[in-house]
Amino acid sequence: MRQPSVIARRVAAASVSLVVAAGAVACGPEDNDAKSAGGDSTPHKGGTLTVLNSNPQQDFDPARLYTSGGGNVPSLVFRTLTTRNRENGEAGAKVVPDLATDTGRPNKDATVWTYTLKEGLKYEDGSPITTADIKYGIERSFAPELSGGAPYLRDWLVGAADYQGPYKDEKGLAAIETPDARTIVFHLNKPEGEFPYLATQTQFTPVPKAKDTGTKYEQHPVSSGPYKVVTNENDGERLVLERNTHWSASTDAERKAYPDKVDVRSGLDSSVINQRLSASQGADAAAVTTDTNLGPAELAKVSGDKELAARVGTGHFGYTNYIAFNPKIKPFDNAKVRQAISYAIDRSSVVNAAGGSALAEPATTFLPNQKSFGHTEYDHFPAGDAGDAAKAKELLKEAGYAKGLTVTLTHSNAKDFETSPEIATAVQDALKKAGITVELQGLEENDYSDKIHSVKTEPGFFLAHWGADWPSGGPFLAPIFDGRQIVKDGANFNTGLLDDKSVNTEIDAINKLTDLDAAAKRWGALDAKIGEQALTVPLFHPVYKRLYGKDIKNVVISDWTGVLDISQVAVK
Repeated sequence: MRQPSVIARRVAAASVSLVVAAGAVACGPEDNDAKSAGGDSTPHKGGTLTVLNSNPQQDFDPARLYTSGGGNVPSLVFRTLTTRNRENGEAGAKVVPDLATDTGRPNKDATVWTYTLKEGLKYEDGSPITTADIKYGIERSFAPELSGGAPYLRDWLVGAADYQGPYKDEKGLAAIETPDARTIVFHLNKPEGEFPYLATQTQFTPVPKAKDTGTKYEQHPVSSGPYKVVTNENDGERLVLERNTHWSASTDAERKAYPDKVDVRSGLDSSVINQRLSASQGADAAAVTTDTNLGPAELAKVSGDKELAARVGTGHFGYTNYIAFNPKIKPFDNAKVRQAISYAIDRSSVVNAAGGSALAEPATTFLPNQKSFGHTEYDHFPAGDAGDAAKAKELLKEAGYAKGLTVTLTHSNAKDFETSPEIATAVQDALKKAGITVELQGLEENDYSDKIHSVKTEPGFFLAHWGADWPSGGPFLAPIFDGRQIVKDGANFNTGLLDDKSVNTEIDAINKLTDLDAAAKRWGALDAKIGEQALTVPLFHPVYKRLYGKDIKNVVISDWTGVLDISQVAVK
């Protein structure tokens, strides 16, 4: 998942579409909230689930959505070859079969992946789902007019780099074979042990060619999931879903599909959403949000009310907020200066600026602190919670700055508690104690995004954040530290401009592994190795706190998304 400021769909917190915003989106409960809420009564089918969101569910076309694990609202309509495991916490970070009978069968070097569809799969009109439909669904995602989805397939599939989709090239992609209606084979440019994770993206949704209406498809995409679209107003601002009577639970172990109807209402102010969920009047008693967190002030109020506190879901998503250095710019070309700043950081004040310990956890590792990422605990520049100004001054002296120095910290003016003025000020105050004067450069969100993601304009010292496209170290470390992913004439995310052959080689070696547990351990070790170079200063991992209505039952929050999974919710 790229930075939410760049690709809003991934704001997941989110997509799980992310993205996630309403689509990603971005995980596991830190306490028993998610397990106990609604657990004193058996969930039943029926009723209407209302979803109150800030961001519209735009571009409701499987080709255009940027999701992970199939997304949240999208996953009710679109099934994919694989999906996320719909369980609480760590268990929910696993990839499991969806339309396919398994998570994929690789050849010896993981360059060929084969899937077999389950029997009896049907669309909302009762027609059978075939592998030709999945192939076509993927191919149409390459059409320029349907852009927006994850970019991996263009990079991974043989011969796909310049493909322009089936509207311009009816021959399709030779890299995807469908020898029969239930078998599909993918040929990749290089080994990719995490292909089962990629197969959760909505681009793997089957689309019947005869029903494809191009850019208008989002108005009524043909459902392969438990719900079908009956209303799509103002590009996803109002989305109404009703049961797909041809969906069979016998082919779908993941989605519970308890409500008869799902009514998604977006474009709402976040404070209004939380007020409505808090009051839980009328239809709002059976309401949830998939994109709106409780802020510090709201959380303080909720925490003082026992009834409301019992209706807060707590989750974690693979996401890190950090300081980025550009080592091509002085004085950050000096490793000792970067190390000094690492020692000087007061993480307790940064956490407070992010909303307090209930909404942020201090970080000393770049990888999120979850098993699926391969999290390996390390702290190369140990300074306690409040920073070590003395050690920082010592390193500055060794670097030739005995009298201190003045630097500029670039940040966003967006009130996001991540890269915003509050965090920047906390960093400024901490570094002052170490003799470093920090001048703040606040930019409007678009200007900030453009500046930090261009190799030509990237500042030397700035706030950044990163979230995972799926719960693994691969999509977390590679975009930030793989030298071959430095983009000189486009959006660049390798903030440290690192091009280390040993790092690149290890990334390739891990990508060959189909044993995801073994791969996770290697990602963790690589994170620790890269961390020694002090190219970033990890600050904190966010915690998501979201209210839900008083009639909501069966709350499930996984370590894949960090937010309530509406495919599991019951309202009766």
